[in-house]
Amino acid sequence: MKFIAKWIKSPIDTKEAAVTFKKCFSLDREVKKATLYASAIGVYVPNINGKRVGSFVMAPGFTSYKTRVQYQKYDITDMLQKNNSIEISVGQGWAVSCFGHSKCGHYFAEEVSLFAEIHITYMDGKKDIISSNEMFEVYTSSVTYSDVYNGETCDMTAPIIKLGNAVFSHVTSRLVAQVGEDVTEQERLKPVALINTPCGEKVIDFGQNMTGYVEISVKGERGAKIIIHHAEVLDKDGNFYRDNYRKAKNENTYVLSGENDVFKPKFSFQGFRYIRLTEYPFDTVDLDSFTAIAVNSNIKRTADFISGNEKINQLYHNIIWGQKSNYLDIPTDCPQRDERLGWTGDAQVFCRTAAINFDVEKFFKKWLGDVAIEQREDGAIFGIVPTGIISQVTRISAAWGDVACIAPWQIYLAYGNKKLLKEHLEMMKKWVGYMRATGEEEYLWLTGMHYGDWLAMDAGPDAYEGATSADLIASAYYAYSTELLIKACDVLGEDATEYRNLYQNIVKRFREYFMEDGMPKEILPYTEILVRGKKDPVDKYRKGITQTAIVLILHFRLCKEEERKALADKLVQLIRENGNRMTTGFVGTPYILHALSECGYSDVAYELLFQNQNPSWLYSVEHGATTMWEHWNSLKEDGTFWSTRMNSFNHYAYGAVFDWLFGVAAGIKPREDGAGYSKVDIAPHPDKRLGFAKSHIDTRCGKISVHWYYKEDTVYYEIDIPTGVEAYVTLPGESVKKLCSGKYFFAK
Repeated sequence: MKFIAKWIKSPIDTKEAAVTFKKCFSLDREVKKATLYASAIGVYVPNINGKRVGSFVMAPGFTSYKTRVQYQKYDITDMLQKNNSIEISVGQGWAVSCFGHSKCGHYFAEEVSLFAEIHITYMDGKKDIISSNEMFEVYTSSVTYSDVYNGETCDMTAPIIKLGNAVFSHVTSRLVAQVGEDVTEQERLKPVALINTPCGEKVIDFGQNMTGYVEISVKGERGAKIIIHHAEVLDKDGNFYRDNYRKAKNENTYVLSGENDVFKPKFSFQGFRYIRLTEYPFDTVDLDSFTAIAVNSNIKRTADFISGNEKINQLYHNIIWGQKSNYLDIPTDCPQRDERLGWTGDAQVFCRTAAINFDVEKFFKKWLGDVAIEQREDGAIFGIVPTGIISQVTRISAAWGDVACIAPWQIYLAYGNKKLLKEHLEMMKKWVGYMRATGEEEYLWLTGMHYGDWLAMDAGPDAYEGATSADLIASAYYAYSTELLIKACDVLGEDATEYRNLYQNIVKRFREYFMEDGMPKEILPYTEILVRGKKDPVDKYRKGITQTAIVLILHFRLCKEEERKALADKLVQLIRENGNRMTTGFVGTPYILHALSECGYSDVAYELLFQNQNPSWLYSVEHGATTMWEHWNSLKEDGTFWSTRMNSFNHYAYGAVFDWLFGVAAGIKPREDGAGYSKVDIAPHPDKRLGFAKSHIDTRCGKISVHWYYKEDTVYYEIDIPTGVEAYVTLPGESVKKLCSGKYFFAK
């Protein structure tokens, strides 16, 4: 769309304070249609005649600002009158805050800018355009400070001062119509408790770790101040704990007007369960004055799951809230500390689960667009997208960069959108090409500074990188991404001969280099690789026989069929030797239950699922978690914390286990020859410890549901298949049945 509006900014640098751009205009005709188009470098809130326009929070969203920035479109027909005023307030947001690793400066720009245009069509057919230019006036606002990490200050006593007329701003980013979902307010949660902590602080518990902010409705003396801080957990003594937020203050300050005030941030958000009333001008706390508002991308819930085990149900609850908390315009790693970044590894391990729980097609269309934009010419993918100025501190790593192939394929399987797959085929090819050209080995990836099996437990409880050879992980993912590229080419009718030959050579070379007699080698060749600023080398353990190594070999089919049983037996042995627990991290965990059930060890997979000792999924549930944790042992048995440096209690990656609960325990999977669930495999794996499993998913082809349950030793299955869907049903111990639409009942 062509616009005549110009990017404008304040004539005076207001630092961290938000400014308001204002334009008054009169209409002398009856309006048929009026539309506002708006965007900002920063975050904007539009008002017409004193009323909020739209419901988008943190507009225009977070994109690769150097290349593109979204604009939003609002219908304002019913908001206009004879005499009008448009006021758009702009705060720093992601683009202008000191964000990510940009410790010494602003993330993308030094100051906020606004773009706005109103298109008016009158009843008589005439048209008018009001556009941002130097005729817009600029004022201070009641928001005297805003920052994504540090929070916001709203002073209702601050004078509103005219700063002058706007000046033109040099913004070179391409304006694009909004690609992703709106970010909106969702659930509203009331406090569950007021806590007077042992150290004498007043703390409010909302009962749920979440992303969003707290709304406060209050009337008090003019000039009185409320200061709140946020936290995810209390320490072992019951005191307010916020050390894991690192340098992010998460502080909101409100100065009362003396009238009825309603406070909530306009340009910031927090990750929290608890708030501390650090400064509060009243003797008593009225809990009815406080409401926690969840904020996330407005993605539609598509699936549900319930079982006969309350702890597994709580785990699923935690997975849902972990996804909601971290799907705020981009797939973030965490919503609370001085990070909140689009880590590509976290996104790829969880994307299949994400597309079961919610409709994320539009969400990923936007974010994968930025992944493609920021891909280097040589095909490399950064560890974080959008990167801004921080790409230099992220590694080009296997499993992280492989998002370029994994996410487009999984989104295609979930929704059957060939167009989106085709849009990213070149990105997939370039990533495979990068791995192929890296180092001296064409068919292995033996160089680079990888994240390895991040936060695995097999290198010690306090290590970051796991013990599994990073070269083995990298080369396994090299094979996997190449295989997915072949599948994408086949779907799109492109010649994949080159990549088939490449894949065969990768698998052959992988087996020669990493395996011996059907098993991975115990210790693999070592090359010291140092990360900047670290004394210890990355990948210093170089082990080949680990749970993660075997899981990848099995799940990525890098072994011969006759080798699978011995490998699976070895995996079970390693699990038994670790007290029937996993040692896997971000790389191995998403696939370990799949590797077991694919090899006939569903019983062992269930054992891991029900394990409640660290490391396990239910360890956090046993310790009161309401979202997924970053570390298996974020909170230790003795009540101390794993670390202050990297210890999020709202990190969704390990929630990828729901892919197994849904796809194997409940038994619903889309077939590759029936993407979008037009063809499905239904193969439930019942287990008495789960009691029953009841799950459904709303797909592009209709609602598919599976319910199994026990009556004594008989398992009953209820399966509902929508019109037009082919289902290939396999019940335990039986051969596959092809079923068409209908409701089916089986007893076995």
